[in-house]
Amino acid sequence: MRADRLLSLLLLLQNRGRMTAAELAAELEVSLRTVYRDVEALGAAGVPVRSERGPDGGYSLMDGYRTRLTGLNDAEAESLFLAGVPGAARELGLGAVLATAQLKLQAALPPGLADRTRRLQDRFHLDAAAWFRHTDPVPHLASVARAVWEQRTLRVHYRAWNGAAAHRELLPLGLVLKSGIWYVVAWTDGPPPADAARPGDTTSPGDGTVRTRTYRISRLVHAETTDTPFERPAGFDLAACWEESSRRLEARLHHTTARLRISPRAQRLLPMQFGAAGSQALEGAGPPDHEGWVLVDLPVEAPAVAVGDLLRLGTEAEVLGPPGLRAAVARTASELAERYAAT
Repeated sequence: MRADRLLSLLLLLQNRGRMTAAELAAELEVSLRTVYRDVEALGAAGVPVRSERGPDGGYSLMDGYRTRLTGLNDAEAESLFLAGVPGAARELGLGAVLATAQLKLQAALPPGLADRTRRLQDRFHLDAAAWFRHTDPVPHLASVARAVWEQRTLRVHYRAWNGAAAHRELLPLGLVLKSGIWYVVAWTDGPPPADAARPGDTTSPGDGTVRTRTYRISRLVHAETTDTPFERPAGFDLAACWEESSRRLEARLHHTTARLRISPRAQRLLPMQFGAAGSQALEGAGPPDHEGWVLVDLPVEAPAVAVGDLLRLGTEAEVLGPPGLRAAVARTASELAERYAAT
């Protein structure tokens, strides 16, 4: 660990020039005392580290000194695939490894290209999390990731969205980060057959039974990586499997289509509140009337959920059909009016 840290310190000084002890401590996530000891160790090893006092002081390398110790180890090379999502790398326990890999890569680049990469980092930031959502607590993410990487069976205690608890033995095939939420895609019904190989295929050959399942990692109460290895199905395509799973989920959630009459303001709100379904509904909207209101057909979930979703549009929308959904919205609106009238 200390050797890696010394190399990181050396590469920081080489890539960024003069840095204070406090800046080095923040980058390396260590104490000031550790920085002082590490600088002394570099000097003792023959690295020409120069120390300057004063408000503009700090540590720097003697002019012209550059190290060529920039080879990436396996973990660092793998972590570069997460360079665009540093938050995800930290959650996977690869934050320090990714930082070291990036420093080594910068040190190996010609000066002009290295400057361009630093400018890119200064000017571009990717935030994969959704708006107005707290980050999911994922204390078991590292264990799940290890099981995925080592192809070992995972024993979990899982609590579903409705509170139901279940114990499962999973064969974890991959991790997915969607809008700041981590999921594991896993085989759940015994060893996957070798011929479950078509990209995106989530069914057992012949019986139509869905065998891969998606689990939200924040709902894992317990996760234990076992010593039991498993073989991944040949040709399994995580991206295709996730896309197919997303399509199934969307089809399952959208039970019916609501016919709405919506105001100009609701037309702006629809994509924000209903996502892709709202955008597609607007694309098929009828011509506006004299007040700018239009008719749209919006896929919605079961009535118990759809009523609450549609009421978020307030007086900017009128549900025209189906009759049962219109009656449910009217009934809820009447109950709300009575409750507020009483107070």
